[in-house]
Amino acid sequence: MSADPQPGTDPTPTGPATSAPAPTDSTENLQWRRVHPITPLVRGWAVVGAAVVILGQQSIEGGPRGGLVALVSSEYWWTLLAALAAVALVGWGYSALAWRMTTFAVGEETVHLRRGILFRQQRHARLDRLQSVDIRQPLVARFFGLCELTLETAGGTDSGVAIGFLKGADADELRAELLARAAGLKVADKRQAPAAVAPAPSDAVSVPVPEGTAPQDAGVPVQDAQPQPVPAGSLEAPQVPVLSVPLGRLIASVVRSGAMITLLVWALGVVVVMIVTGEFAVISASLPAVLGAGGYLFNRITGEFDFRVAISPDGVRLRHGMLETRSQTIPPGRVQAVRLVQSVLWRGRDWWRVQVNVAGYGGESEEKNSVLLPVGTREEALTVLSLVLPDLGVDEPRRVLDAGLDGDSRTESVYVTAPRRTRILDPVAWRRNGFTVTGRALLLRRGRMVKVLDVVPHERTQSLALSQGPWQRRLGVASFQVHSTEGPVHPEVPHLEAADAARLMTEQARRARTARAAAGPERWMERQGE
Repeated sequence: MSADPQPGTDPTPTGPATSAPAPTDSTENLQWRRVHPITPLVRGWAVVGAAVVILGQQSIEGGPRGGLVALVSSEYWWTLLAALAAVALVGWGYSALAWRMTTFAVGEETVHLRRGILFRQQRHARLDRLQSVDIRQPLVARFFGLCELTLETAGGTDSGVAIGFLKGADADELRAELLARAAGLKVADKRQAPAAVAPAPSDAVSVPVPEGTAPQDAGVPVQDAQPQPVPAGSLEAPQVPVLSVPLGRLIASVVRSGAMITLLVWALGVVVVMIVTGEFAVISASLPAVLGAGGYLFNRITGEFDFRVAISPDGVRLRHGMLETRSQTIPPGRVQAVRLVQSVLWRGRDWWRVQVNVAGYGGESEEKNSVLLPVGTREEALTVLSLVLPDLGVDEPRRVLDAGLDGDSRTESVYVTAPRRTRILDPVAWRRNGFTVTGRALLLRRGRMVKVLDVVPHERTQSLALSQGPWQRRLGVASFQVHSTEGPVHPEVPHLEAADAARLMTEQARRARTARAAAGPERWMERQGE
C-alpha cells in the first residue's frame, strides 16, 4: 500500500534535466562562453595513460625475447614511440575538437550547455531546481589550477550539468553567480550596464530597493528608482566555519569500521588456510577481495580527508578530499532526508556519521556527495543536523533527538514503539523500532547493533507506503516507509502496530500537503524579502 502526499506537486521532479519545461531564456540573447583552453590536456591524459599500459603489456607479451627492455634497445624502438605519439595525437586532437564544440551560457532562469562532435547535445538546468553546486578538482587539474563546476538538479542520476575546466577564481565567481540567481537575485548582464545608473562592474548584481526607503540622491518616487548594482566581488557570500574532522579521528573511525574487521578476518583466514594446506596459491586467489576491501578503505580516507563544514547565506558548504578535492554548496531547504548512524564499534566514543539525500545526487557520486559529516561526536552531529533543519518544531528538541539516538521502549519516550510481540521477528532491536512527529519533521528510529535515526522534513515527503509480510499479518503489525529521493537514506521503521502504521500514513500525507502549501517559493532570497 502506498500513498502520494500531494500528487502532481512534487517539488523535486524525477525526470532528467533536459526533460524540464522549455526555459524562458532566449538563446539568441545569451553570452556563450568556452571553458579553459587547457581542458583538452587535462581530459586527454587518461587516453595516453591507457595507451601506455596497453602497449607496454603487448610489447612484453609479443615483442622480442627479453620483453620491453629488449624492445627499447632494439632497432624497432621507434615503432613504440610512433604508436604512443599517434595515440596521443588522436586523443588530444579529439579532446581539442570536443573543447571547441563545448560552450555554456547563464541566463536569468536557466544554465545552458552545448557539447558534442558528431551528435550535438544541449542541456538545460533550471536555477529554481538547483539542488547543489559542487567544485571538483581532480589531481591532474590541480597542477594547472583548474576546477570543474557541477550543477546538480532535481532529476536523479546523471541529471547534473558539468562545466569544466575553469580557473579556480572563475569557478568560484560562476558558482557565486549561479547561487545568487538561484536565490532570486537579479544579476546584471556583463555586456551592458543599467540605463539609469553608472556603468556597473563586470558581473554586478542588482539588489531591489526595500519598500518605504529611497536613495539619498533620488529625485523620483521609490517605485521608479533603478536597482543599484553591486560589484562582482560581493556575489561571493561570506562563510563561517562550523567544524572540521581531525585526521586522527577519521583514521580511527575507518579502523573501527565493519569493512576493516572483515578485511582482518579474511586475511587471518587466508593465512590459516595457507599454513594448513601449504599452498601459497591461496594468497593470489584471495588477492582481488583484499584489494577491493583495501581500496574501499583507502577511498574513505582520501575522499573524506580534511573534511570541513561551513555555513553561508547561500547554504551549507562542505570541502574535503586528498587526491581529488571537492567543494560542495547545498542551498537552504534542498536536503530531502537526514540519517544519523552509529555502529557498535563507535559506541564507546559516541561517534556518529551523518548522511543526507539531496535530489540529483546518486549513482556513482552518492558515496562521495551524500556525507554531511563522516565521523563526529554527538554534539557535532546534532550541530550539522541543525544547519539543514534549524527548527524541529518542538519545545525540547534535544530531548527528542537523544531519545531517537539512544532511547528504547523501556525508557520514557515520546516515540511510538513496536509492540512486545514483535520480538519474535526482531529479537535484538525490537525495542528500538519507533517514530515520533514534530511540527517540522518525522523522525524514525531503528537498529540495536547499528543505531539509525532518520529525519524527514514534512514538505520533503515524496510518498508513503505500508508493507506487511505473512508473519506480520499474523501478528497484526506492519512496516512503514517514506519514499525519498535517490540516496543513502531510506527512512523506514519496521513492525509497528498495524493501526499505528495506518494512522501515521494518513496523518503524514496530510502534514506533507500542508507543509508544501506553506513552503513558499523555491528562491529563498525572494522568500526572505517577503
